[in-house]
Amino acid sequence: MAIFEVKNIKKDFGSTQVLKGINFSIEKGQVIAIIGSSGSGKTTLLRCLNFLETPDEGQIFLNGKLLFDAANKSQRSESEIRQKRLHFGLVFQSFNLFPQYNVLNNISLAPKLKAKELPGYENNKFKINAETTEKAKSLLKRVGLFEKMNNYPCELSGGQQQRVAIARALALNPDILCFDEPTSALDPELTVEVLSVIKSLASEHMTMIIVTHEMAFAREVADRIIFMDEGLVALDAPPSVVFGDNCPNERLKNFIGSIAK
Repeated sequence: MAIFEVKNIKKDFGSTQVLKGINFSIEKGQVIAIIGSSGSGKTTLLRCLNFLETPDEGQIFLNGKLLFDAANKSQRSESEIRQKRLHFGLVFQSFNLFPQYNVLNNISLAPKLKAKELPGYENNKFKINAETTEKAKSLLKRVGLFEKMNNYPCELSGGQQQRVAIARALALNPDILCFDEPTSALDPELTVEVLSVIKSLASEHMTMIIVTHEMAFAREVADRIIFMDEGLVALDAPPSVVFGDNCPNERLKNFIGSIAK
């Protein structure tokens, strides 16, 4: 059964139609890689799924329940959108860490803020803060950066910053972890360490949607690959089909060929 389903998502910016009716689903523990040329709508789709952009049309379902319906304008209050975002962790291209906080506080900040909204927080705040800090330390171990917990972002390499960003995205226990070209700002040497962390998450059956330009990585990690072209899903298929000799989409063949050159 699908944990997440997208139906007929459309998004315009002025007179430009960026998403023209996107449909796909993902099962729990699956990894989907989204590929396509610049301007095909990949990042806009990811931002719509995380409610950083509001779709103009379409529906989004999570665990079989309607999470968003563009036709229902009453669902668009800031508090409701903020609650919907909690189901998703998003790792950006450019890390987006808070420079004024050390690594440990970058990871624990959002869970602490969330906890403050819960009933009874004042009576349990010391216990909650201690548990949140311990979880942040555990996540740092998970991404191989426990010894950097007291460092600040400016003291880390780009690869280390991106690994901290992954730990931060995991801190709120998202249903789905999303990546927007997580290695595009990194040198090849640093790319390897970030992809290694993502591979380990895949081996742990973390449900993930990854916009990427790393074709070899997509081929190795993804259960399915979505090829986007001109705002539409041009092909949704396993890597064996996408990268096989008999790929049914000529546009995709040309795209992969241009990347490989």
